[in-house]
This record gives sequence, C-alpha cells and structure tokens, in this order.
Amino acid sequence: MESGSEIVFYMFGWPITSYITTMWGIMVVLLVIGFIVSSRLQKVPGRFQMLAEYALGGLLNFFSSMMGQERARRYFPLLGTLFLFILFSNWSGILPGAGHITGFHPPTSTWSVTAALAIVVFVSVQFIGIREKGWHYFGRFFQPIPLMFPLEVIQELVKPLSLSLRLYGNIYGEEMVAAVLLSLAPYFSPIPMQLLGLLFGFIQALVFTTLTAIYIGQATAESH
Repeated sequence: MESGSEIVFYMFGWPITSYITTMWGIMVVLLVIGFIVSSRLQKVPGRFQMLAEYALGGLLNFFSSMMGQERARRYFPLLGTLFLFILFSNWSGILPGAGHITGFHPPTSTWSVTAALAIVVFVSVQFIGIREKGWHYFGRFFQPIPLMFPLEVIQELVKPLSLSLRLYGNIYGEEMVAAVLLSLAPYFSPIPMQLLGLLFGFIQALVFTTLTAIYIGQATAESH
C-alpha cells in the first residue's frame, strides 16, 4: 500500500487518507492567501499585492491568448483555481517529510486525485458548452459528417483519462527519480531536485490548465 493511502482517521465512517488531509491543508492555505490578498487591496499596491496581481495577470493574459479575453475572464475562476491547487499540490512534494509523514502526501502523486480533477474538468466543459450553445452544442459531435459521431464521443471520453494519467505519471515519476537520486547521492541531490521539482510542478500545473482552457475553447467555439 502507498504511504499516502494509509488511513489517518475516519470521518462519519469514511476513511481519511494522507492524500485527503494534505488536500485539506492546501485548500486552507489557498483560502488564507486569498483572504489576505482580498482584504488588503489598496490603490497603491504593496509588494505582496503587486506580486499577486502580476502572477494572476500573467496567467489571465496567457489564457486570453488561447481562448480570447472575454472567455478567459469568464472562466478564469475555474482555470485559476485548478492551476493554483495543482501547483501547490505538486510543490508540496518537495517539502521536508512529504511522503514520509503520516497525513502529509502530495495529492497529485495518486491517480485517484488526478482522475477526480479530470472528471471535474470533463463535467465543467460539457456544462459550459450546453450553457453557452444550448442543445446545438451536441452538433459538434457530428462534424464534419454524422458518421464521425462514435469517434467524437470516444475522443471526448478519452480526454479526462489522458489529463489524469499525464499529471499522475509525471508527478509520480518525478517522485521515483528523486527517491533514487537521494539514495545514491543523499548529500548532493536534494537542492537540485528541489529546484527541478519547482520547475516541473509549475509546468505540469500549466499543462493541465492549458488543456482545460483549450477544451473550453473548443466547446464554446462558433460552428462553421
């Protein structure tokens, strides 16, 4: 059994594992950061506010370049939340004791969490498509010819699977490589691996949310 799958305690009869407790911790951290930023907004921003505005503004501009400014602003709460949650989940793996302390295990290193995130994306994309285009949304599955319907449905169903496996595989693989290097060179590998962990964690969070933005853009695009 994975260390993160250990049952920490039970809540209303449901087993709570290290993955779940770490997710709760990340949610609390994000809520606290959001509260601090929103409660201290000033016309002349301080350093912390400038940093937050620069980071979120850059992320919004990045999504705007793919799906247009209006749609990017409309769906930024979903995209931004996904990005920050995945980023903090990935980065939690480089903290001391991660994966070795009961109750503290990187959530994105298990497929159950990445699959849940992918399902959220899948359901959100279908809901957004139907809300914006009505039942005409399903016409995209018959393009360019009606015979494409089965293939288009399969392709749509494969998207959450590929999203979840891509994120899980990269984070889990990174953990395995880090463990091997630490066993071979315990005094020299920690700092380089932590730096790479920061980079890879950011890239994987960006890739996941970028694909989500692309899927939303495809679901809401005008039919030709």
